[in-house]
Amino acid sequence: MDLDTIISESKKIENSRLREWKDGGGKVVGYICISTPVELLEAAGVLPYRIRALGNADTEMADVRLSRFNCSFCRSCLELGLNGTYDFLDGIIETNGCDHLRGMVENWQHARPSEFFHYLRVPHINDADSKNFFEDELKRYRQAIEEHFDVSLLEEDIWVQARRQERVRDKLRTVYEMRERTGPAFTGAEVLSIFLLATAIPAKDLEEILDSVIEERKDHKISDYRARLLFAGSATDEVEFVKAIESMGGLVVTDALCFGSRAFWPQSAGGESEDPIKSLARTYLDNLLCPRMFDDFKNRRKYVDEAIKRANVDGVVLVHNKFCDVHGVDNVQLRMGLEKQGVPVLQLEKDYGAKADIGRMKTRVQAFLERIGDTK
Repeated sequence: MDLDTIISESKKIENSRLREWKDGGGKVVGYICISTPVELLEAAGVLPYRIRALGNADTEMADVRLSRFNCSFCRSCLELGLNGTYDFLDGIIETNGCDHLRGMVENWQHARPSEFFHYLRVPHINDADSKNFFEDELKRYRQAIEEHFDVSLLEEDIWVQARRQERVRDKLRTVYEMRERTGPAFTGAEVLSIFLLATAIPAKDLEEILDSVIEERKDHKISDYRARLLFAGSATDEVEFVKAIESMGGLVVTDALCFGSRAFWPQSAGGESEDPIKSLARTYLDNLLCPRMFDDFKNRRKYVDEAIKRANVDGVVLVHNKFCDVHGVDNVQLRMGLEKQGVPVLQLEKDYGAKADIGRMKTRVQAFLERIGDTK
């Protein structure tokens, strides 16, 4: 699969590989948050699918169940659940990422119940007690999968999938290394398209696809841009929004997004001599770089600082969807800290999927790029 095909397939809720999987009798379970260990679903022969809205701005039915004071990304996802777009899912994993996400999933489940539904509780603090709690939660998660799909998840099967996921994450890190180099091999919009497809197809297919696109772009270099940007903030699966930023000359050379590097950058925390459930609990909780985690801002800030240095970034764009409180507050702290160390920052609040916002955003990005140019 070449990059053009990846971009085309990533625009579809049901891509061709997913359709083949379903036509062959395969099961698909949707999940919302990167705190969900996909290894257990893969070990059960189930395709994990990261729920997305792909810029859908229609929330007519969702607004009956969630008010307009709820995150517009959550309302857009709910709309697709209510109108039948996601009827191909055989189940949903809910997590307590934020109250808006929980409201979205629970209204969806109430209106159009899934065959399989599991609530995975993820701690908001990362300490020894939290790891023990999360380990127990993953055992319940494992048991729920086994009982519903009539499978036995053996330790060796889980480790096989853990190794496969680590290979996939290594390849995604390679893609990021290629976009972060002096002559970037990918635009930010292209990388987001790759990530979107990566979270919607079987992992066994993904390894080959990533190898192919890495080979295709190994000698490619982008030079026509005004500034190198880092993009961070709340859930952003809007390829067209990233394209709009890049059309002004700001090349997004790296990110700190959950639809991006935060989902795969950290390394595995465990070895195969231990219980895979214990290893997964530690790996996922230790690396959950999200504002939903209490007392962990310093690690999120460190992660952004490292990305800025690694990718030789000229400026940072911090975005949050309207009414996303956790990222809205976090972005203020990030902006203040980065500006103190001399990093130009643009902070944007927007409505998810709203085409009317694009013109306003482009005007602000244009002014930001001019400001960067004056300081370089």
